[in-house]
Amino acid sequence: MRPPRIEPGPGQESVWDYPRPPRVEPSSASITVTYNDHVIAETSRSLRVLETSQPPAFYIPRDDVNFHCLTPSPARSFCEWKGEASYYDFNRDLVDHGGELDQIGWTYLTPNPAFEAITQHIAFYAQKVACSVDGEEVTANEGTFYGGWITSAVVGPFKGGAGSAWW
Repeated sequence: MRPPRIEPGPGQESVWDYPRPPRVEPSSASITVTYNDHVIAETSRSLRVLETSQPPAFYIPRDDVNFHCLTPSPARSFCEWKGEASYYDFNRDLVDHGGELDQIGWTYLTPNPAFEAITQHIAFYAQKVACSVDGEEVTANEGTFYGGWITSAVVGPFKGGAGSAWW
């Protein structure tokens, strides 16, 4: 059983008011994704994917991503709404680290028709890289499956942590 919905305050959204199936909407928020001294992405023209129970996932246009920091991953997954996802790892030539830099971001090369807008966009896991929205550091969504970004503008409870699989 999920915890009760948190009532949003002024200027906040509840993830329990987001739709299912998800909705894609443009965002002019200033988005930054970094790892150590490496700027992976910066944009003010992202797309937010809003889905019931999950913090927004921000998809960044490929033109605003520094591909010098990324290498394609062989990993794939499937979303019932968006289709098959492909992943990116952090470029190992830039740092000497292990597996925590695997699958830091994902993209849908040929998403289902309802999500064509996210074609040519990449989303990143705040669990693995530093992300900010309008200068506010993002809190990562609990768990490893969902890639939503928690800021002071959204309230939960958020799906993703232990015991939330059946919400």
